[in-house]
Amino acid sequence: MNKEEFAGVVLAATDSLYRVSHAVLRSDTDCEDAVQEAIAIAFEKLYTLKQDEYAKTWLTRILIHECYHIQKRRKQTVCLQEDNPEFSYHQNDYLDLYQAVMGLSEQHRLVVILHHLEGYSVEEVAKMLRVPQGTVKSRLSRAREQLKKDLEEEAYEFCRL
Repeated sequence: MNKEEFAGVVLAATDSLYRVSHAVLRSDTDCEDAVQEAIAIAFEKLYTLKQDEYAKTWLTRILIHECYHIQKRRKQTVCLQEDNPEFSYHQNDYLDLYQAVMGLSEQHRLVVILHHLEGYSVEEVAKMLRVPQGTVKSRLSRAREQLKKDLEEEAYEFCRL
């Protein structure tokens, strides 16, 4: 893959990369840093990409590792104020669903976003996260159950008002 083709892949995947980074980091600033760093790393290591058709998957995997790296660095610093970032590109119609997804544990939130929002297969998600396919399936199942429970409770509370 040449540099121009890579630039096209990056432009097409930008929204997807930000959604994936939000699954791990939540902070807009950290997400921007992670996406930029992942693109820089991928550009530098472009020669290691074996099959061009997997460029987006490869870039997403680099992004996930960069998100974990940033998260690890953030845990080593002391936070002086409450961080409550907003998910800048959600639609108001889906606010309850968005909040429920963001309320999931990180491992469940990440597989839901990769599989349901980004459209990766269970096999692709397993490869990206370096876990067995069965683990991805069980995380998806548990996440769906938790989302169902949370959204039903939300609907119940709304009906009681």
